[in-house]
Amino acid sequence: MADYFQYGETEIAHLKRRDKRLAEVIDKIGRVKRRVIPDLFTALVHCIVGQQISTKAHETIWQKMQAALGKITPEAIDTLSLEELQSFGITFKKAAYIQLAAHKILTGEFDIHALSSMTDEEVCTRLSELDGIGVWTAEMLMLHSMQRPNILSYGDLAILRGLRMIYHHRKIDRKLFEKYRKRFTPYGSVASLYLWAVSSGAIENMKDYAPKNKPNGKQEKNKSLLHRR
Repeated sequence: MADYFQYGETEIAHLKRRDKRLAEVIDKIGRVKRRVIPDLFTALVHCIVGQQISTKAHETIWQKMQAALGKITPEAIDTLSLEELQSFGITFKKAAYIQLAAHKILTGEFDIHALSSMTDEEVCTRLSELDGIGVWTAEMLMLHSMQRPNILSYGDLAILRGLRMIYHHRKIDRKLFEKYRKRFTPYGSVASLYLWAVSSGAIENMKDYAPKNKPNGKQEKNKSLLHRR
């Protein structure tokens, strides 16, 4: 049975009361089922694998790993060489990050279970001590595994796209983003679920108001980050 991010009427009522446009989105979309991975190490590996690749590629690699290893544990990862990890379709750097994280957990250098008792800020700080883990990965772990209630990631392009689509902004800078973070607090994670849904086309005819790239201009940052499950 699949695990999904848990939320209810309390979160929905708060967000709808705080924001009329988001209320309309919630009514049109209904309940969002967002998969979560309760085991922290499994979720950590899942997040590392998914960095800067498409959702489809992420899922393909993940299915290969699960088929080969069964449960993704530090012990299972520790039995593999870098080359064996790469054979799933993972880059050398990601394979090294995953292998080193497993080693630190097995030796007790990194206590992953201690994260559960930390604040969101402390989780970000602690996880950043691991190679290859930045704020975005820490935020995704907090939402998709720990189910923290107030995660709204400025580093997630799909979140920014969803905000542009709902509120008709051409650009979301940090100051504007913080306005929405404050508005959605303390249930930013549920707001994120709906922003992701909007970004992926859950409501027909909603468009992105970002300025179009010029023919010879630089492309936007890695578009594969635009949508996460």
